[in-house]
Amino acid sequence: MKKKIFIAFIFVFGFIIACSNDSDDSPTTQSVNKTPNLQATGSSANDILSNDNFDRLLIEIAYVEGFQPTGQTVSNFEDYLKERTFKQNIEFSFKSLSSPDEETLVLDEIAELESENRTAYNSGTTLAIYIYFADAPSDGDDEEEGLVTLGAVYRNTSMVIYESTIRDLASRSSTITVTDVETATLNHEFGHLFGLVNLGTVPVNDHEDPDAENHCDVPGCLMRAELQFGAQMMKIMESNASKGSAAVPVLDAECILDLQSNGGR
Repeated sequence: MKKKIFIAFIFVFGFIIACSNDSDDSPTTQSVNKTPNLQATGSSANDILSNDNFDRLLIEIAYVEGFQPTGQTVSNFEDYLKERTFKQNIEFSFKSLSSPDEETLVLDEIAELESENRTAYNSGTTLAIYIYFADAPSDGDDEEEGLVTLGAVYRNTSMVIYESTIRDLASRSSTITVTDVETATLNHEFGHLFGLVNLGTVPVNDHEDPDAENHCDVPGCLMRAELQFGAQMMKIMESNASKGSAAVPVLDAECILDLQSNGGR
């Protein structure tokens, strides 16, 4: 199954009204408005990039036990966010989860797992992001063709990383590490939350790949469509490494220009 950018589900929410009086000792329940975190992919791009409405990021990393990203990956990811956004106050929280015991996962199932386990939502000037590291591959992967999905975004503040697939790919290479593949996947998928390409952040110049919606057509860019699939990503990173360059691709000038036009760096 090719990676798809999914429009947010529409949820009906209710306010829980907690009442108390002098003679009632029942605990007060505070409502959480989840709706702002359940919108279309890319719709929060400006809020993520700029400090106009939110000056703090809270990133909740939920992972199946044993499938947590490496510490270096998290550090690389934080550096990437600080380099391309004006958010300097970034906090990570980690939540270990039991396995859903599925051979493969579709995005509907991942969204359901999020609704059961997510605890971080926008509050005040804090914008919350949820990232799930899965122990099962994406449904519809074609390993014979090398078309395995490494990650996907499906809402404005939600993404999944197929950690079991990443580890399998990295184990086959003598030059590319798990951290390399995790970093490239996180940065690419978060590029879509930044609104790239033409997904909530309007391009300054036309550089959207006509054959791959919401991806860049500039060779070597982090937002190339090839980076969403395992075998192609590995070839790109191994080629970079063989030339003495950093294995993980970076955003090209056109993508950076787009981010700067929408409140980023």
